[in-house]
Amino acid sequence: MTDLNGILLINKPKKFTSRDVVNKVSHLLGTKKIGHTGTLDPLATGVLILTIGKCTKLTEMLTSEYKEYIAEFILGFETDTLDITGVKTKESSHMVTKDAIKEAIYSFKGEYNQIVPKYSAVKVNGKKLYEYARSGLPVNLPSRLVNIKNIEILSFDETKITIKTLVSKGTYIRSLIRDIGASLSTYATMTSLIRTKQGNFNIENCYTLEEIEKNNFTILKPIQFLQNIRSVELDENLLKKVENGIQLSYNFEDKFIKFVKENEVYAIYQKENNIYKMYVKLI
Repeated sequence: MTDLNGILLINKPKKFTSRDVVNKVSHLLGTKKIGHTGTLDPLATGVLILTIGKCTKLTEMLTSEYKEYIAEFILGFETDTLDITGVKTKESSHMVTKDAIKEAIYSFKGEYNQIVPKYSAVKVNGKKLYEYARSGLPVNLPSRLVNIKNIEILSFDETKITIKTLVSKGTYIRSLIRDIGASLSTYATMTSLIRTKQGNFNIENCYTLEEIEKNNFTILKPIQFLQNIRSVELDENLLKKVENGIQLSYNFEDKFIKFVKENEVYAIYQKENNIYKMYVKLI
């Protein structure tokens, strides 16, 4: 099974790192060419897209998609990891009303600069933030512009709240929850997290590791998961150009286009300065 190319949708279980899942599936499929398109913490479950074979080169493209989460959090305290697995570092007895909770949560819809968690893999001066945290070394936490495209409350009382939110690449739900707590003049800590969607891929279409072990799964081919990218059909002349990686000119607005022949994606080109250049060759 070493010539596999495509993506595999996994419903990541709790207590597994994303790397744990990659390693396990790599062993089960007998191939080392596997990556993933967005880390989930061990506490989290849900959609984890594994890229296989030449499709590992599509990781950045797939990672850029919006992601949907269902998260539960508790008000009144904060931990060093910003989730329930960490050590409690801050506490508040400040009481908040349901109306205040609603107003605070809905106020985060849109763009804002989010400070990343200190327990994260974001690098500062070539070193991952969690390495600073574990070593007790001081570091300035970077911020990034994120987009909370949608956010809604699924259930809540005065201490425990469940939200569903659709967010841009690079958004930390732990940090969003921390910031909701701060806007309420208290603290907040995430207690559970499920990634329910990434791009067009839903949790309902994901396989468990047990299903992978039983060989009960399907690997999606590029033609199946790149439907949203404009297609250009290859004739004999164009095929030779694509095979040689020649730059091409089209009057398309699309950032990416795919070249297709006989229901197979041969290559994906990316637009740069009004010229399309080879992004990845799949065949």
